Amino acid sequence: MLASIFGALGVSLGAYGAHGGSRLIELHQAVITYGKAWRYNMVHVFALIAIAWALEQWPKQRKLLTAAGWLQVAGIVLFSGSLYIQSLSGMHLGYITPAGGIAFVGGWLLMAWAVWKEKEQ
Repeated sequence: MLASIFGALGVSLGAYGAHGGSRLIELHQAVITYGKAWRYNMVHVFALIAIAWALEQWPKQRKLLTAAGWLQVAGIVLFSGSLYIQSLSGMHLGYITPAGGIAFVGGWLLMAWAVWKEKEQ
């Protein structure tokens, strides 16, 4: 469900940036920042889909995979969300963006750990 919502949000924000929002995002750096937010948003939608699939395949790893999923959600909200805000408003949100990046990394590592544990059994 969250992957679908973030996917729809990513496509919508990508279209906004490419069309109507491009007038608001005039600075070159803002365009780069917006593009980075959108790319990370969309890539991690697929991570959420993979986690949902893995939860069905490996129910014994539910705890790890659920935590991985929530870290991916946190990453999308913190990393991509803060970059969307920065590119559209110019407001920098300090350490929120790196915290989102750390959440992404943690989510990927928990996914790897869940796969390792499943294959070990």
